[in-house]
Amino acid sequence: MKIIIAPDSFKESLNAEQVANAIKTGFSQHYPDADYHLMPIADGGEGTLDTLVSNTQGEIKTRQVQGPLGDKVMARWGLINQGQCAVIEMAEASGIALTPANKRQVLYASSFGTGELILEALNLGVEQIILCLGGSATNDAGAGIAQALGIQLLDKTGRELQKGGAALSQLASIDLSSLHPRASQVNWLLACDVDNPLCGDQGASAVFGPQKGATPHEVKTLDSALSHFAQQAITVINKDHSHTPGFGAAGGTALGIALFTNPQLKPGIEIVLQASQFEQHLNGVDLVITGEGQMDYQTLHGKAPFGVAQAAKKKGIKVIAISGSIGSDTSGLDGYFDAVFGTTRASQTLDKVLEEAEDNLTRVACNVAAILKLSL
Repeated sequence: MKIIIAPDSFKESLNAEQVANAIKTGFSQHYPDADYHLMPIADGGEGTLDTLVSNTQGEIKTRQVQGPLGDKVMARWGLINQGQCAVIEMAEASGIALTPANKRQVLYASSFGTGELILEALNLGVEQIILCLGGSATNDAGAGIAQALGIQLLDKTGRELQKGGAALSQLASIDLSSLHPRASQVNWLLACDVDNPLCGDQGASAVFGPQKGATPHEVKTLDSALSHFAQQAITVINKDHSHTPGFGAAGGTALGIALFTNPQLKPGIEIVLQASQFEQHLNGVDLVITGEGQMDYQTLHGKAPFGVAQAAKKKGIKVIAISGSIGSDTSGLDGYFDAVFGTTRASQTLDKVLEEAEDNLTRVACNVAAILKLSL
């Protein structure tokens, strides 16, 4: 029997590779001779870099850059497709996990460090950049990236703006004369799993700002600043992106990139599956096992297991999902997954759940395999 194990990570406990290995360990107790193919996946957020590099035999690079608040951090990025494509995660250089909760300052957080990684990739001659938008600490509409690539964002006195989203309220002009010469020549693919607009009640500031530490007053400040940036950007790109779907991802990052190119926004799982040639790997497969930290109705809105299940179902392959937990609303899951299992034991504290995640996952995978064996 040929089995593909293609899970996402279990956030805060196991990365996708650890999840895949635990499932294989459990399943192997009843199917020791099965032909296992482990393909850890991600949907554009944290872990996408490792997934793409691993599944395409790429290369990880590391560089010191500015973190979201200007401190120095070591950030990784990847080269795939024989060095022609750079994979850059915002979470690496501009991620929310880089700053303790009590020190987050979303008004001033900048994506500049992500821009520094992009600059290095451009200097190495890549032809495509896949920018993964999940996990950012920023709400600066990609202004920091634009600044790192040479774009000058100036106030009415002609001075360069300070970094961060709040400063965008003072933007008076945009100067592209010093933009890196290759920035507009490469193909830009932005991986995201939300379709929120840049501004408004469903925009970057209102929906994601509070998660990054923004108070209600700061949300209004940032939404106004991003709206002003979008209006100023019209003078450069002749388009108002205030309500463009997807431009609210990662604090509005797409707008800064749209100043010099026309980026394509695409669900992260689609990018991962395409780059990993997942459909080709499905040939001759008898069973696909996937999963994520929690599965519920939101899984069907661009999450990794949904993408895997869609691809497998096109070829008539059975799909089993094993998740850390199962949400209260699982409507629609049975249309794509033949069975869904949770791994949490009884009633436990979150710390205990995270601590036992690997053991619980292995145990449930073993039980699922036992059930499957009984039915054959």
